[in-house]
Amino acid sequence: MIINERDIRNQSVLEAAHQIMVAARTAPKGKGIDIIEIITVTDEDIKQISEHLKVMSKETGMKFLLRDAENILQAEAMILIGTKKQKQGLNCAYCGFPTCIEKPDTVPCTINSIDVGIAIGSACAKASDLRLDTRVMFSAGWSAQQLGLLEDCHQVIAIPLSVSSKNPFFDRKPKEEVMK
Repeated sequence: MIINERDIRNQSVLEAAHQIMVAARTAPKGKGIDIIEIITVTDEDIKQISEHLKVMSKETGMKFLLRDAENILQAEAMILIGTKKQKQGLNCAYCGFPTCIEKPDTVPCTINSIDVGIAIGSACAKASDLRLDTRVMFSAGWSAQQLGLLEDCHQVIAIPLSVSSKNPFFDRKPKEEVMK
């Protein structure tokens, strides 16, 4: 039997995505409380995020969202990592407020933010171990968050995954105008 890498590339990326999600899940969490959510999206969901990025670009005038809208279409899969909102009750003042009670609900708990960052680092380390092309993208995560793809989550970050001879998520060309 002959198995050509090109014939199993998509399957291989999905298998790798499963391992990456496990790496993100097992990353350390503040106070040992796990409020991180992790999913993998493919195909139509990536297209939906891309289309929404174009709408966001038009609404905000942020041209880089157009570039990213096109860029994520080169991903075979995309990991989304976000966190539920939960005050951790440490009164650490890392959020800028002296106590958790004084912190407005609109201000994220910094411990939640740190947890997302550690999960992203763990996910990217695993992707690197597996030699996948990736990039951490706040923009695609922002779009996915607005679309509600990770229910009740905020601070959503996307990690597109690709297998190619050159990482498509770097050396990206900026967009000159907002699409209408």
